[in-house]
Amino acid sequence: MAKRKICVVVTARPSYSRIKTALTAIKKHPDLELQLVIAGSALLDRYGNAVDYIKKDGFNIDAKVFMVLEGENKTSMAKTTGLGVMELATVFYNLNPDAVVTIADRFETIATSIAAAYQNIPLIHIQGGEVTGNIDEKVRHANTKLADIHLVASNDAEARLLKMGEDADYIFNTGCPSIDIASEVKKSPELGFNPIEKYGGVGKDIDWEKGYLVVMQHPVTTEYDEARLHVTTTLKVVHELGIPTFWFWPNVDAGADGTSNGIRSYREIHQPENIHFFKNMIPEDFLRLLVNSRCLVGNSSVGIRECVFLGVPVVNIGTRQNGRARGENVIDVSYDSEAIKKGINNRLKNSDVINKSTIYGEGNSGEKIANILADVKLRFHKTISY
Repeated sequence: MAKRKICVVVTARPSYSRIKTALTAIKKHPDLELQLVIAGSALLDRYGNAVDYIKKDGFNIDAKVFMVLEGENKTSMAKTTGLGVMELATVFYNLNPDAVVTIADRFETIATSIAAAYQNIPLIHIQGGEVTGNIDEKVRHANTKLADIHLVASNDAEARLLKMGEDADYIFNTGCPSIDIASEVKKSPELGFNPIEKYGGVGKDIDWEKGYLVVMQHPVTTEYDEARLHVTTTLKVVHELGIPTFWFWPNVDAGADGTSNGIRSYREIHQPENIHFFKNMIPEDFLRLLVNSRCLVGNSSVGIRECVFLGVPVVNIGTRQNGRARGENVIDVSYDSEAIKKGINNRLKNSDVINKSTIYGEGNSGEKIANILADVKLRFHKTISY
């Protein structure tokens, strides 16, 4: 029998770590053929060009889709998605996959879903059924309704898809593939490299070896006009605390210009001696940086997923992760400077009593996903179950 062609679309830097171990398992599976499409901000250097890391990991890229319009505002998000539908429709027509995989909830992932579903190509959605803030909340559930097969990351997500009327026979709780990477890091957590020497970045050469923070703060699309104010508030707090800090650049979302400009402006005016800035790291290095940190600050989903598995203290700021299942490692605070400072101090004082959790998987998701993709009956038509 011919191998089943599985086309996976990666549209952003963080999406790669969310799917990497599944890509490896698909590639190795005797009954599957991996077709890999890289699109969106994953192709752009200003957002940490994921292509270089993907190639180094041994993956062949079958197609590249340049679809990001400049502007980083609400209108450019809509136009980027529309361009993505057009371009991905052609890619799927040419590759002729047996199934297409779309990942999670980033705004542009709906383009993958539309381009596949409208061409009667079975659509597989990874990490549906979760609750978040941001435009991601709408996009995730829209992907769910377009998808034919669901590979969820938690019991909570599985229960929610059943309430949404999805067919129980096509919902599989696989856990999150990013936990697979965290599981490997957990076995050898030592930070065996100098982050500044290996990745460069910009800012002062901080004295990080006696303890450091990691900050990853993205804009919230539903609070687009406040992106610069939000990131400046966090910058001031981290600067005033004086703790050595590794700070990572934001995702390409509406408001990313405000976040990026806020970082650049603050850096140029105040030249904080305790903060060093990066665009990207390979997933394994980033998680080792996290597991050896004193605390993660910001609003990244890595604080909700990987950090709960690794037991990393997290201060989650604002609304971006609202409603998502979280562990005891996370403390939620508002955008207020005093609340952020109090939250960081709380996590630093109580870091030794944080319990780890496997709510997002136990470290074998990639193989589970590949086996399901090889065996599941593919379909491109469904009806609501009630």
